[in-house]
Amino acid sequence: MSGDVSRLDALTSWHADWSGLRVAVLGLSVTGFSVADTLAELGADVLVVSESAAQEYERLLPVIGVRAVIGSLSTAPEELVSFAPEVIVASPGFSPRHPIVVWAREQGVPLWGDVELAWRVRDKVLRPDGSPADWVLITGTNGKTTTTGLTAAMLVAGGLRAAPCGNIGVPVLDAVRDPGGFDALVVELSSHQLWYLGLQSTPDPVSPLAAVCLNLADDHLEWHGSAEAYRDAKAHVYDSTRVACVYNKADVATRRMVEDADVIEGARAIGFDLGVPGPSDLGIVDGILVDRAFLPERHTSALELTTLDHLRAEGLSAPHIVANILAAAALARSLDVAPADIRRALEGFRLDPHRIEIVAIAGGATWVDDSKATNPHSAASSLAAYPGAVWVVGGLLKGVDISTLIESHGRDVKAAILIGEDRDAVREAFGRHAPDVPVLEVVPADTEGVMARVVELAVGIVAEGDVVLLAPAAASFDQFRSYADRGSKFAAAVRERFGRSADGDADDAPDASR
Repeated sequence: MSGDVSRLDALTSWHADWSGLRVAVLGLSVTGFSVADTLAELGADVLVVSESAAQEYERLLPVIGVRAVIGSLSTAPEELVSFAPEVIVASPGFSPRHPIVVWAREQGVPLWGDVELAWRVRDKVLRPDGSPADWVLITGTNGKTTTTGLTAAMLVAGGLRAAPCGNIGVPVLDAVRDPGGFDALVVELSSHQLWYLGLQSTPDPVSPLAAVCLNLADDHLEWHGSAEAYRDAKAHVYDSTRVACVYNKADVATRRMVEDADVIEGARAIGFDLGVPGPSDLGIVDGILVDRAFLPERHTSALELTTLDHLRAEGLSAPHIVANILAAAALARSLDVAPADIRRALEGFRLDPHRIEIVAIAGGATWVDDSKATNPHSAASSLAAYPGAVWVVGGLLKGVDISTLIESHGRDVKAAILIGEDRDAVREAFGRHAPDVPVLEVVPADTEGVMARVVELAVGIVAEGDVVLLAPAAASFDQFRSYADRGSKFAAAVRERFGRSADGDADDAPDASR
């Protein structure tokens, strides 16, 4: 059994003939439902296959004329086999080794992700000039969501109708189908989504106007199977880029991705980092963020974007946030957004909750929620921003070795408070690389008690002026619903402990000039 490749090759428009195409959709979460809803609207014959489903989505499927098989997927269900799909569209959670993905590849059934489908139907709503919205793609181990939000804000400040979408929470298919239409879609992509893009061989591949991989560090190794496979997936962000391949000069892996990328002739490599920029780069000179890439006199001149003093006033001066701002500015400049509009977009921009968020200054300490630091690379940025902190660390390590992080930063913390299922690995790493650092552990009987115990232990350690930093370097699903739930429970436990004396309005984040 295999899909009709010739028919699939012709399906590169919303207005193509999708009627009756047999499509199996794997997964029924936000992404899976957006795929099923889109295909139903196109007239395809859709079967959803999922191990579980939110009641809301399961109830809506019959309304849109879609059938579903909900249950074990340890093998291909008989309903899926007899359906004989011509193509399968998988939600990002389905790894290369998932039994259904393996079955599909063995059967020769083409596998798409939601991004592939969205690109094919991107012409549903056109711009006034009759063209579909430009796409800007953003990936990286850390900083994706912040950079996506920054880029979209800069584009809007520049007068473009732009929407952040993708892995940020709004499915890209929902943005493509928005009747209002957009000039640009700023698409955050996970390594999972990029892996599916890498499977495609089509006459009309995803071709962004600009793309960036912000950084690369080991993450999601249990999904990809190896660090090399993870890196290869991330590198697909640059495939067929038309104007600007933005990369991190401080991360050689991203430069190599650009060097190896198969791009459209004329696309430029644009570097960024916190140093003095060369021609075709963005960087910092004497506390001023500047662009030396998007101006005719780039060999002798630079354009001022903003200053570290301005960013400090906005709470955006932590080094890794400044790097994200430079990356976003490079993407925005590739769409001709003026420096003044970039500066205006940064005024009042706020980071997402649980990203180096000061939740209280109480008990003589500053309590910082960076629960979104779900891997060692992200936690390293937080630890660099808050040296000497009492570090709350642990959770699900997702197959990643945390010892390198503790070797590089563990000796600099005042103490460590371990939480989560994989505490043994964290404790052992401290024993090897930072044996003099006090290590305390939280072993509660229930999830609700974790953060109360963390706060209790921290209170016994901190002195005036200390920082208690929740930067777990691990996923949250062992004890919490999400990283947001973990961060919210941390903040609630701090406020419960200190009551009205807790002041969460202060802003003293470190900055890139220190």
